[in-house]
Amino acid sequence: MKSSNAAPEDPIGSFSPWRMAFFHFWFRGFFRKHMRACRVARWGLPRNYGNRPVVVFANHPGWWDGVAFMLLSQGLMRERRMFIPMDKLALDRYPFMRSLGVFGVETGTPRGAVAFLKLAKEVLADPGRMLWMNAPGRFSDVRERPVPIAPGMTRLPEFAPDAVFVPLALDYPFWTERKAEMLCAFGDPIAGQDLVVLDRDARSVALSDALAATMDRLAGDAITRDPARFEALIRGREGMGGIFPLWRRLVAVVTGRRYDPRHDPGHDPREEAG
Repeated sequence: MKSSNAAPEDPIGSFSPWRMAFFHFWFRGFFRKHMRACRVARWGLPRNYGNRPVVVFANHPGWWDGVAFMLLSQGLMRERRMFIPMDKLALDRYPFMRSLGVFGVETGTPRGAVAFLKLAKEVLADPGRMLWMNAPGRFSDVRERPVPIAPGMTRLPEFAPDAVFVPLALDYPFWTERKAEMLCAFGDPIAGQDLVVLDRDARSVALSDALAATMDRLAGDAITRDPARFEALIRGREGMGGIFPLWRRLVAVVTGRRYDPRHDPGHDPREEAG
């Protein structure tokens, strides 16, 4: 019979660099199979945040958010070690993720909130680390306003006043192909010292407004369906799959035409600009 007292989470000691490298390779392959491209808005690329820990706080539109964290952190900010809080019951189904910097949090209880803040403070004690969070604490539509901010997110600046807080907008629209796009943008950073001087209500509004502004600007780029506005971090496989593309390829060979697997080849002739 198991003891009712679970061992405390140890995100720093559980982290494994070689497992991170292996699963980043796996996540890239998984992404390429199921999504069209991971695109980062050119205005929304991460900046040099100096010798300070970083908190990336994102909206939470869907299942792909955790994959986005992995791909973006390793593709754009590999010099920093990433840590991610996750609902403990969900994480128990994927225990391997603890070696990738993911740590379990008991959601919806004061005890869980205290444990999260304690672990977050420990993670952010090193300026070479970054904490990636879904700020709402629940799934929320990209159109929901105001953008919800979980209480733990609001309190975090009190435990990490030296950190830089960076909003991250995520969206997964469909353009012209059968697979969705993963669109991302990092917003203007906020110094923890500027947040901690605010009362908690004002702090929540400041975080919500910063994230909403980044999401709104990303939405404007998404509406254009213009890949030239983005830098393509990863591209997935194009086309429908199955026997139909084989027939199209054969026709292209017979007629001497260039085979293009895309549904709308004329949609984005500037694709190479990404």
